[in-house]
Amino acid sequence: MSNSPSPTSTAGFKKVDAVQLMRDDPKVGGDVKKSLYKPCAADEYPVQVTYASLTGNTAPDVIVNVMTCADSVGIGSYVYRKRSGARDGYDNVYVNEQPSVTAGVNKGELEISKQTYASGDEVGFPSGEDVLTYHWTNDHFTQYDSYHTDYSKITTDGGPSPTDGAASKG
Repeated sequence: MSNSPSPTSTAGFKKVDAVQLMRDDPKVGGDVKKSLYKPCAADEYPVQVTYASLTGNTAPDVIVNVMTCADSVGIGSYVYRKRSGARDGYDNVYVNEQPSVTAGVNKGELEISKQTYASGDEVGFPSGEDVLTYHWTNDHFTQYDSYHTDYSKITTDGGPSPTDGAASKG
């Protein structure tokens, strides 16, 4: 039998209890905190956690997206940076609690996506999306790029989307 090493993650992250981290964070709004006291199903909370190097810290940063249970729409995005020194824990270095927000990583930068809605749009059929890119500079995130995408109102079957007010023919 060979003594080969066990597979290990090269990301170097330590899994964080994101739900507890956010419950204890005074920067997290009350509406978002309410969604963190009851799981959606079984013991699954409406959070998505990503570990990435955004702030140049030796430990990976923690990106947390909180969604609604019913339709998985983002209601809050946060970035936590590991404290260095004697105080153990994380500091909240980014908060966005605008509905339909999602945070992610693109080429080592923080990328915030927000779906946009015109009057009459249903939750599942936004009109477009705004994407903002942030870079970590001088102990905070600074926006340096953005773009907007308008979504087509044509469905995959060639008919108008439900938001166009016309029914698709079958």
